[in-house]
Amino acid sequence: MNNKTDVSSERTDRSAEAGSPQSPGPGWSWREVCEAQTLLEGGDGVRFEVPGLAGPRQAFVVRFDQSPRAFLNQCMHIPVELDWQPGRFFDLDGLYLVCATHGATYDPVDGLCVAGPCHGRSLISLPVAEFEERVWVAVRDESKEQA
Repeated sequence: MNNKTDVSSERTDRSAEAGSPQSPGPGWSWREVCEAQTLLEGGDGVRFEVPGLAGPRQAFVVRFDQSPRAFLNQCMHIPVELDWQPGRFFDLDGLYLVCATHGATYDPVDGLCVAGPCHGRSLISLPVAEFEERVWVAVRDESKEQA
C-alpha cells in the first residue's frame, strides 16, 4: 500500500487553467487533489478539504475498479471520519470502505452502506475526474450560495 497524502492546503482551484478537465459547470471548479499514480487499486486514499456552509469539510479519494472515487469523509451513522488511520479507508482485502468507529461497510463504487448501523444510506460522493495523470475533484463554494 502507498502512504496517504493530506493535501488540505497544497492544491488550488483551477477551473479556468489549461491542463484541468472541462468545466464541471457554473459555480463549480476543479481542485487538483493528487497525481493519479498516488492512488493504488484498493489502497490508501488521499485526504483533502472541500468548502462547506459551516467551513471546510474533510473529504477523500481512493481508487477502486480502476477509477478514482471521491466522498466526504463522514460516516452516515454518526458524523465521524471513516479512516482508521489517516488515509486508510479500505478493509484488509481492499474491497469495501469501512468506518473505523462502528464498522459501517460501504461500496466504494457509489458509497452505499451495505452492512452496519447505516445500512441503505450512502456516503456523499463528489464529482471526480482523472485527467493528464492527475486526479481532480469538482468543488463548489457553498458559502457564496447563502448570499
